[in-house]
Amino acid sequence: MQVSIETTSGLERRLTVGVPAARVDSAVDERLKKAAKNIRLDGFRPGKVPMKVIRQRYGAGVRQEVLGEVMSQSFQEAVTQEKLRPAGQPSIEPRSLEAGKDLEYVATFEVFPEVQVQDVTGFDVTRPVAEVTDGDIDEMIEIFRKQQGQWTEVERAAAEGDRVNIDYTGTRDGEAFEGGSAEGSDLELGSGRMIPGFEAGIEGMKAGEEKTLALTFPEDYHSEELKGAAVEFVVKLNKIEEMVLAEMGEEFFAQYGVEEGGEERFRQEIRDNMTRELGNSVKNQLKGQVMDAILAAHESLEVPRALVEQEIDGLRQQMFQQFGGASAENMDLKSLLPNEMFDEQAQRRVKLGLVLSELVSKGDYKADGEKVRAAVEEMASTYQDPESVVEWYYANPEQLASVESMVMEEQVVEKLLENANITDEECTYQEALRRGQNQAQA
Repeated sequence: MQVSIETTSGLERRLTVGVPAARVDSAVDERLKKAAKNIRLDGFRPGKVPMKVIRQRYGAGVRQEVLGEVMSQSFQEAVTQEKLRPAGQPSIEPRSLEAGKDLEYVATFEVFPEVQVQDVTGFDVTRPVAEVTDGDIDEMIEIFRKQQGQWTEVERAAAEGDRVNIDYTGTRDGEAFEGGSAEGSDLELGSGRMIPGFEAGIEGMKAGEEKTLALTFPEDYHSEELKGAAVEFVVKLNKIEEMVLAEMGEEFFAQYGVEEGGEERFRQEIRDNMTRELGNSVKNQLKGQVMDAILAAHESLEVPRALVEQEIDGLRQQMFQQFGGASAENMDLKSLLPNEMFDEQAQRRVKLGLVLSELVSKGDYKADGEKVRAAVEEMASTYQDPESVVEWYYANPEQLASVESMVMEEQVVEKLLENANITDEECTYQEALRRGQNQAQA
């Protein structure tokens, strides 16, 4: 087998591979002989069809199958011989497929880059310092009580926090505009669902009243036609409801998995969950800053476009599922969610993956068994039967391997933090969570 290699640009390589005709012809003959034992044709006894007839009838089809297999096998042999690490599938361009002549084709593909680990030390990190207070727990209980509460109709003026049922018609320069009208629409005042001034303008109205609101659409509104537009809404208020919070008691506690221990146990469960959430948020913020430092130190690293495209496909599917997409069949997801939406994030992920893999390899990291167990138990603690979840992880090698990979990544982060300039910054529980959410979206 003859192989020549050419670097076309950056990480792209072009292999020209020549395979002796004898290898292809031998594979074709072997397959035809094997098939001959089972071929049945009129006028011939089973297994006695002449090879000449078999070759005439089936030779072309078998040759096409063999050519595909030989190209695939010889490509793997060629990259092994040349010590190449392909990133993604090659593009194969046949040059000579003629029977009796050597097979020749050109394979174009990208390779993994040689990652030169750069110094990642002395970078600045801000660590949020917060605690879960009784007030935080009270706010969370209020949310739970509202979730289990009921809307009750009232006869008074509407106030923030009420749910109102309204009819409204929006006009711009006296003309109705698309999406500006509705009948029997429920709206919680203070939710921020409508444009600024709409919900506040309803406060103080009573059922049966009608009011005209002169408002202006925000400059960053999603509709180009309505950005900064002055409009009027004629609003009729049909009904006002207030939220009656659920009473706290055994039945209420049971809704959240607390069967005994009353309010004291309920509050402790909430504190434990919030403390766990806070700890994860702080850990993820530190990790995010370390990842930023890694990227900054390896800014010039070129990544294979094939891997970026794979990552984009994964992110697209993930977003589709998050927005309630049950099936992507018969949908052009690339038009609905174009590559540009995910390109920057995908490149970031691929680059981090390559550098972290090299850091783990160079540092000879191994997943600490105790830390892996602790990570599994922490994930399992949010389920009703934690022990069965732990057993499930340890019975599924692929799932356990993903946890081990996460633990090794955390070990790398911990090691790099030892050489970082860490500044503690006090904040509230909510602020700490908000910062974590902002960083996750960045």
